[in-house]
Amino acid sequence: MEKRAINPWQWQAHSGYQQAVEVSQPSATLYCAGQAAIDAQGTPSTGDMRAQLQQVLSNVEQVVTTAGYQCRDIVQLRVYTTDTAALFGEGGSFDVFTDWVARHGIQAAATMVEVNFLAYEGLQVEVEATAVR
Repeated sequence: MEKRAINPWQWQAHSGYQQAVEVSQPSATLYCAGQAAIDAQGTPSTGDMRAQLQQVLSNVEQVVTTAGYQCRDIVQLRVYTTDTAALFGEGGSFDVFTDWVARHGIQAAATMVEVNFLAYEGLQVEVEATAVR
């Protein structure tokens, strides 16, 4: 598999995503369901945005690696949040996301959508991922 990031501009570089990612000659594709801040026993988090985002990304990582992929194989991320201010605002938690992306060398196209609610009351963030190898 070959992966090529396409960025006609550079302003997104500090945000941890690419404008587009081209994948040629993939051998397999993994489509991950949205991962929320739910622990291994199925208990939703009551933590703040930072704690929830850490759990969410840990869950994404576990699903991806359990399937035999690596996080660097992720080419698409979709972030859903009920509170954009808590995610992006002053004192927000988006650095958790950008640090995770950088740590794994992820080059992914990404989309963020604000929603009214997630699967369980109190959940604030959910992330879907697509990985190829």
